[in-house]
Amino acid sequence: MPTIRELPRQLMRYALVFLFVSQIGIAEVTAQQHSDPRWITTWATSPSTLPPTDEDYAEIEDQTLRLVIHSSVGGESARLRLANYHGDQPVHIGAVTIALQTEGSSIQSASLQSVSFGGTESISIPRGAVVLSDPVSFIVPQLSNLVVSVYLPESSGFLTAHALSNQTNYISSSGDHTAATNLPIEGESPAWNLLTAIDVIHNEQVSAIATVGDSITDGWGSTLSGNQRWPNHFARRLFADNSIDNFAVVNAGISGNQVTTEGNSLFGQNLQARFERDVLALSKVTHMVLMEGINDIGMSSSGDAQLTSADEIIAGYRNIIARAHARGIKIFGATLTPYEGAAYYTQAGEIERQAVNQFIRTSGEFDGVIDFDSVVQDPNNPGRILPSFTQDNLHPNDAGYKAMADAIDLDLFR
Repeated sequence: MPTIRELPRQLMRYALVFLFVSQIGIAEVTAQQHSDPRWITTWATSPSTLPPTDEDYAEIEDQTLRLVIHSSVGGESARLRLANYHGDQPVHIGAVTIALQTEGSSIQSASLQSVSFGGTESISIPRGAVVLSDPVSFIVPQLSNLVVSVYLPESSGFLTAHALSNQTNYISSSGDHTAATNLPIEGESPAWNLLTAIDVIHNEQVSAIATVGDSITDGWGSTLSGNQRWPNHFARRLFADNSIDNFAVVNAGISGNQVTTEGNSLFGQNLQARFERDVLALSKVTHMVLMEGINDIGMSSSGDAQLTSADEIIAGYRNIIARAHARGIKIFGATLTPYEGAAYYTQAGEIERQAVNQFIRTSGEFDGVIDFDSVVQDPNNPGRILPSFTQDNLHPNDAGYKAMADAIDLDLFR
């Protein structure tokens, strides 16, 4: 029988054993939950920010980010992916919550749930790494706005982000406000920082469609915070059609992105470099729509740059087609929309656009074709977007994006 002096030591030993066994139990349960075949990505975004060379960027310290996202398919549980792909140091996360939005930065307090990582509320994400949260008991309605709040207690360094989300997000005053119904706002941000995907548990038969592209897929030119991108319209159309199985629709568009090379530090890695991370790593993607290449043409048309040729873009397409098919993913090619009147339009570039579209329409290398070019062009001037569909002769507006989504042949997804 232990003496009085020995009791504290034995109690401490028992406590450590209990803690160790508990952590093993948490890990085993979490592993089982993560292996559930019903997990599917309901929302995703592609990191676009590349580290600036001059190290002149804003940092977050002792503040809360409140990020607003829009689900596609609903589910009974959720898990979050946070990434530090492009950071210059480890990022320490103090707390994370998820909730339903009421409006702006406000949440439905009854829906609020804390998010943990390996059973703890805080985590440090190493440079270049991605982390997956523990599953959260949280009902995700389909086609609804969710709010993810992330508290950064220490200087963040350079944050991985999707820079141009076309969604108003929020930065708090000092402190952990992840549980606040109404966020004390210090500023607004167009970026989705750190958060790259949300998965939900849904019916095992449901799969995901990845929409891959540039600013036109990203929704530039649509109503701010209105979820009027063509992938949003497409998701609503799929859910409204009872004759077709539900799909999640996830957006892998990056404004300014190119198939063959990089633009500035806001436009992300080229598509061939980011494809594994931004599409193949998502849960249960079985189909994808590819619409990208106009920036390769337009951004190489000015100054002393050599014009990117249709052959170079097509070579990039073939790379993506092969990698998608290797994963059993059907890939549909979408034609490049008109751009005459845009700031970087040239007649030489238009010849390359037409050659790219000819390949998409006739090569037979895609599993199907979506002819967005024909949908939005001005019948009286096919080199231009119909004036009622655009404000800048490059990006569609809400009406243009809806017309694109409405023109997609749903039989491609049956």
